[in-house]
Amino acid sequence: MAVVWLDDVRADDIDTVGGKGASLGELTSAGLPVPPGFVVTAGTYRSFIEEAGIDEELFDAVDVDHEDSAALKTAHERAHELIMETPVPEEVGEEILATYDDISDGEAFVAVRSSATAEDLPDASFAGQQETYLNVQKDDLLQRVKECWASLFSQRAIYYRNRKGFPHRDVDIAVVVQEMVDAEKSGVMFTSHPSTGDPRIIIEAAWGLGEAVVSGSVSPDNYVVDRESGEVETATVADKKTMMVKDEETGETVEIDVPDEKRDARVLGEDEIARLVELGERVEEHYGEPQDVEWAIYEGEVYMLQSRPITTISDEEEEEAAAREAAAGDGGSENGQAERTGQASGSGDMILRGLGASPGIAAGNARIITKLDHLDQVAEGDIIVTEMTMPDMVPAMKRAAGIVTDEGGMTSHASIVSRELGVPAVVGTGSGTREITDGQPITIDGDKGTIREGAELKEEQREPIEEARPKTPVKPMTATEVKVNVSIPEAAERAAATGADGVGLLRIEHMVLSLGKTPTKFIEDNSERAYIEELVDGIRGVAEEFYPRPVRVRSLDAPTDEFRQLEGGEDEPREHNPMLGYRGIRRSLDKPDLFKHELEAFRQLFEMGYDNVEIMFPLVNDAEDVHQAKELMIEAGIDPEKREWGVMIETPASALAVDEMAEVGLDFVSFGTNDLTQYTLAVDRNNENVAGRFDELHPAVLKLIGDTIETCREVGVKTSICGQAASKPQMVQFLVNEGVSSISANIDAVRDVQHEVKRVEQRLILDSVR
Repeated sequence: MAVVWLDDVRADDIDTVGGKGASLGELTSAGLPVPPGFVVTAGTYRSFIEEAGIDEELFDAVDVDHEDSAALKTAHERAHELIMETPVPEEVGEEILATYDDISDGEAFVAVRSSATAEDLPDASFAGQQETYLNVQKDDLLQRVKECWASLFSQRAIYYRNRKGFPHRDVDIAVVVQEMVDAEKSGVMFTSHPSTGDPRIIIEAAWGLGEAVVSGSVSPDNYVVDRESGEVETATVADKKTMMVKDEETGETVEIDVPDEKRDARVLGEDEIARLVELGERVEEHYGEPQDVEWAIYEGEVYMLQSRPITTISDEEEEEAAAREAAAGDGGSENGQAERTGQASGSGDMILRGLGASPGIAAGNARIITKLDHLDQVAEGDIIVTEMTMPDMVPAMKRAAGIVTDEGGMTSHASIVSRELGVPAVVGTGSGTREITDGQPITIDGDKGTIREGAELKEEQREPIEEARPKTPVKPMTATEVKVNVSIPEAAERAAATGADGVGLLRIEHMVLSLGKTPTKFIEDNSERAYIEELVDGIRGVAEEFYPRPVRVRSLDAPTDEFRQLEGGEDEPREHNPMLGYRGIRRSLDKPDLFKHELEAFRQLFEMGYDNVEIMFPLVNDAEDVHQAKELMIEAGIDPEKREWGVMIETPASALAVDEMAEVGLDFVSFGTNDLTQYTLAVDRNNENVAGRFDELHPAVLKLIGDTIETCREVGVKTSICGQAASKPQMVQFLVNEGVSSISANIDAVRDVQHEVKRVEQRLILDSVR
């Protein structure tokens, strides 16, 4: 079937209906007020591009340097053209339209919303990358569905997936079709503070449809509610100039001026805030973690339109300071508009005040951006000042030291993207593009929401990372070490700030894929030395940030389909299931000359004094794999007796043969639960027909893990886990009870895992003395 009803969707259907669809189905099943609708499945999109024969041309078109703005634009345009010019198969179109007719009388206005399968993940929100179309009727429905499919290849989506290491061909897109809520007022709600994690509910509200709030085109009211008392601590009423509504004559979504009597009027009453808080707490309780919720109110009824996990909450040490700063910064003008003020502490006179949307202090030259053509003018370290950020601005935002916008609130795309990039941001200033001149040196405070003249930071603000990072081992808060997974070197600083006991997984393949060329091609075009330097620089940045905490680096583990997308990848084998194919230690042992470059990078790092670097080999099956890898280490000048090294346990074979592998001299093993589960249960996670059977907590998987831990404890080999399941409380409880040495979680989950480990350990201590 091309479609499924939301009533039949659950959270584990994400590979079929995408993140948004799975969230809406889960909210529906929890009895929350969600408008009725259905989902055009991700498999329908995949069949559409494959049966039309445009899939390979599509993926080739978006295989570009994501830091090249012009190349991104061309890639987007070609992908859009390929999809929009290909007709929807007749039987698929008929099924979609027939299901639409079932919503009401066939004349309903619906919202058509993209729902990618890599969306709203625990460690990346992918917010706002695909399209949403409001007030759509039957005649335009199929066209809007295709436009949602095409938006999978927007400039921001291409850039973001490249940066996060998500191969384009591995991401599908579903489309949610939902009865429209003709909202009188709408907005977004964070069930915890999105920067600090404080127990405060942040509600942003504006008149009309919620797209104005999410896009940042209007500065919304901001209400801060104390979770414990339920009291509204602050209510900042903004000057709301515009609103989005349905045009009664055409049915289209239009932007109009807010009536004068509503511009500076409060959007939400006390009863409405109380109802939103109640629903927000129910949503968070259902998911078990803080949520970012979109909502709408029509004729007094509140509707939930979406919920996703908050992915940007900062570390525990920053919470109290950020909360104090936010309280001090809330004393702006009563209606939330920008204000001018006199001399104040800081680098100079205050120019403007807005909403501190992404924490941190940044100083640099202002770069006024009024057109996308101006983005190339943004240099490293500039402060972008714009009316509101657009998806196409993300590459420039990455170069910038800070962001300032005229419009938008805590939930605008500018705020979300800035927090993910770790870039300080002040939004909703009202007149930043008019009050600040191009090239003017300014300092912004993303906690207080202030913008001051001059770019001279105080000494405490410019404390270098080199001096700020711990010089002595960080004392673990638990006997079981809690480490962090790092995908890209750029995330090292944020990862180190979690207080993790080290890095349990640093992936080399993301450094290689970012080169845009296969290793062989890169060496041909540059040199062996240049390739080794790229690896050394990437690993060194993380090792330096964490020193002396250990950093466990996994050797290259890129499947053939990922290499094939790179320049020089045309000779890669075409495999039906690359996850079962030519990857991991298999490729390394088959191409030892290339593998030796990686080992040479490790040797140089050890020579530089980075004795906290550990080597980990992926996808081993038996002792022979381990023995050959060890011999190549010795040939490269690395003494296995003096360095920490180990292997991934990702196959049932390696779990069953761990005692034999340990005899070769391993110091540790680490469970890769994604692959171990896939291979144990014969479940391809990317196959929507069986993805519901993927379960890391399956008794067979747990038995393999438990038996391996027991064997390793007997032979003196440390055990760890670095797969996605490490963030699940049930898995943490199981591992601690079994006696695992360490657990490595995603950046945003480290704190939760630390607390869960501590709770389980305390219970074990109590049980032992009772």
